[in-house]
Amino acid sequence: MSHKNFSPKPRHDHTTHTTTSPPPARHGHWPPRDETAGVSRSPHRHPLLIAATPICPAPSCQVKAAHARGTRGRLRNLRERERIAAAGGREMAAERDIDDLPRGDANYTALTPLWFLERAALAHPDRLSVVHGPVRYTWANTYRRCRRLASALARRSVGHGSTVAVIAPNIPAIYEAHFGVPMAGAVVNCVNIRLNAPTVAFLLEHSSAEVVMVDQEFFSLAEDSLRIIAEQKKGAFKQPLLIVIGDQTCDPASLKDALSKGAIEYEEFLEAGDPEFAWKPPQDEWKSIALGYTSGTTSNPKGVVLHHRGAYLMSLSGALIWGMNEGAVYLWTLPMFHCNGWCYTWTLAALCGTSICLRQVSAKAIFSAIANQGVTHFCGAPVVLNTIVNAPPADTILPLPRVVNVMTAGAAPPPSVLASMSKLGFRITHTYGLSETYGPSTVCAWKPEWNELPDDERARLHARQGIRYVGLEGLDVVDTKTMAPVPADGATLGEIVMRGNGVMKGYLKNPKANAEAFEGGWFHSGDLGVKHADGYIEVKDRAKDIIISGGENISSLEVEKAVYQHPAVLEASVVARADERWGESPCAFVTPKDGVDRSDDAALAADIMRFCRERLPGYWVPKSVVFGPLPKTATGKIKKHELRAKAKELGPVRKSRM
Repeated sequence: MSHKNFSPKPRHDHTTHTTTSPPPARHGHWPPRDETAGVSRSPHRHPLLIAATPICPAPSCQVKAAHARGTRGRLRNLRERERIAAAGGREMAAERDIDDLPRGDANYTALTPLWFLERAALAHPDRLSVVHGPVRYTWANTYRRCRRLASALARRSVGHGSTVAVIAPNIPAIYEAHFGVPMAGAVVNCVNIRLNAPTVAFLLEHSSAEVVMVDQEFFSLAEDSLRIIAEQKKGAFKQPLLIVIGDQTCDPASLKDALSKGAIEYEEFLEAGDPEFAWKPPQDEWKSIALGYTSGTTSNPKGVVLHHRGAYLMSLSGALIWGMNEGAVYLWTLPMFHCNGWCYTWTLAALCGTSICLRQVSAKAIFSAIANQGVTHFCGAPVVLNTIVNAPPADTILPLPRVVNVMTAGAAPPPSVLASMSKLGFRITHTYGLSETYGPSTVCAWKPEWNELPDDERARLHARQGIRYVGLEGLDVVDTKTMAPVPADGATLGEIVMRGNGVMKGYLKNPKANAEAFEGGWFHSGDLGVKHADGYIEVKDRAKDIIISGGENISSLEVEKAVYQHPAVLEASVVARADERWGESPCAFVTPKDGVDRSDDAALAADIMRFCRERLPGYWVPKSVVFGPLPKTATGKIKKHELRAKAKELGPVRKSRM
């Protein structure tokens, strides 16, 4: 990776065989557009004999004319005009077909994951759908509760064009909101519970939230956020409907406080709704279903808008690539507010599975749920896996009673962590994606022949980000300036780009960011990676995390992999630190394992650097090591921007010679 001066598009928030994708182009679209049918042609199919005006018997023309006047025809024509406009007004030639059959209500409907819930209640009405401590709901219960929620919202005139914000941990109400809110025609916006009041205030104001559903423990956060908006807007502020969600596992004092201030209790709100509410699916699958915000570590967060079609396809793709079976028992270690739980909120309804809610994540709680709740699947960032691997024996229950499937994404996992999880009996699926791609959108699809390889080699291959999801049509690694695909040599660095149904509609109220994100007809991830000979991609670094030392690029992720292998290291993150000689050099922030001798940190730091020097090029070796806890987001990602700030406070490395 000797390429210099990379200037990819701004990175976006995280969380296929690439040879099937044609080279990216600055103009045009792939796959081809879905053009209108009905163009008359010769039976010999000679392209020169295509007529501009269809010649057909009167009844057939009448059918087509009636169809064009119908709702489906109008929506189709509207989408076609939008496609033409997006292409700069260049209309492409219509694709030929064997027929001129029209699309109608009997053979076409908009895709939406909301139907999954109705089917689950029909297929398995008495099967457990959601479990949270003493609370246990069946699929029949959940369907009725979601219809009540939709009905109650509709009676408050909350529907199409409305946004409902949900500030809650993994509890039944946030699961229900993923169905009940869009059943009313509104958009669900799940808010990160670890954000501060000013940031939440920005989100609520930017999204124009008409309803705020908030867990009792976080009521003060919502209250402070709304107060900030009121002060900014002064007399123009309209207070949203405030609904507080009670939780039997929490101190009732916070619930009483919220109710005393005028909030409506969630269960009381549901009682006002009709359990037989006749909800309607969206007429157009492009309609928004969810809104989520990027982390906004360096500027205001961007609102990622997702549509019903993408949610449908990616929720089913998640089941397919993971091999999830009907009736899976899923443990919610991943926050549902993070990319809508990577779409598994909807997937579990499609599979008639069971959600085990986990309000607070710990290794002990995870092992307990596996042993006592029959858990078969859970997701988590690498930090969650690291917690499991390094859990004290008193918190574990080993051997596992069954194979437990674990999906990890959100950051590139160290191969050593993946290998350790596998040795404990967990079956790991490694994925990669962003908020803008509905969560994970690539998977390191396991190949049987890898089973015969040595442990280290298996772990190295497994740590790659892999190929595209079934529901993502395009994935590539391209030159950041020319957009040409990089060679599949595992070394040439480029930007990872995606396209297809698994990509967001765009950023809410942010045309400039949309133009940058979709430049050239691809979504720009802002992540730098390589493409291997087998077509699998591998993330090498975030664009802003590349360390440039003496003009050479250093992947902070590769350095982290080496640091993680040191026996004393529990967690590690590497960022650039100013260096008087080389411009920048790697600085490792390390959390040692419990029990490690900390009487001489200087000696421990020197040993880590020696350890890395045996495994890395000399200029890649960290020139400084800082010990302490690592700052993390609510989803377990390490806050590198805070570490970069700390590295800046340390000042430059002096007299560095390597």
